Amino acid sequence: MKRWAVIVAILYSLMLAVLSLPFVVLAFVPETSLTQAAEMYSYWQWWLWLTVMGLAQAAMLAVPVRFASRRPMSHRPLALTILAGGLMMGGLATGAIYSLIEFAVRDHGGNWTNWTAIGLGIVAWCIWALIFFRFSRTAEPQDLVSRQCKCLLKGSILELLIAVPTHIVARCRDYCCAGFMTFIGLTLGMSVMLFSFGPGVFFLFVARWRRLHPGQGE
Repeated sequence: MKRWAVIVAILYSLMLAVLSLPFVVLAFVPETSLTQAAEMYSYWQWWLWLTVMGLAQAAMLAVPVRFASRRPMSHRPLALTILAGGLMMGGLATGAIYSLIEFAVRDHGGNWTNWTAIGLGIVAWCIWALIFFRFSRTAEPQDLVSRQCKCLLKGSILELLIAVPTHIVARCRDYCCAGFMTFIGLTLGMSVMLFSFGPGVFFLFVARWRRLHPGQGE
């Protein structure tokens, strides 16, 4: 079952890597060409983002792996799942705050805008990790993952309802290119939306494997 979880995490990372290029072009067209957009693959910040998202997806699958393998549930996979879910909610909060800041003050905010968005995102991470922890006290592990995924999907839709209109407004301003902070909001919203489908995809893999290998248990 761990192998299937790794496959899901790798597929998720590959999906983000492939979609990044057209997403950048669409967000900044016509100011950015395909060649210019491809330069993002040379930035360490892009690779850091991709690594964090892939590892978080793997951590989110810790509980489903235990459940599908019929192994006893320990505190470690629960903690990993809770922290990964909280991190994604914190990312959504950061993206929404970035978008609202750019909508309010354009690109004149200075360094305080970055620290404000990141700081509030960390606070949101802690708050949502606590909320998910409280969920885990009253719900079965598989129900916890399901509730987390529903919250992440709803949160990503809400965040995109903020990021998309603010990005449209930013594109109509006299920037050298479209707003970058609203672009971060778009990126985080789409990334978390795809992230929320990971456990469901994992269980589809597991169900398919069991149909192909009946009577083999784990």
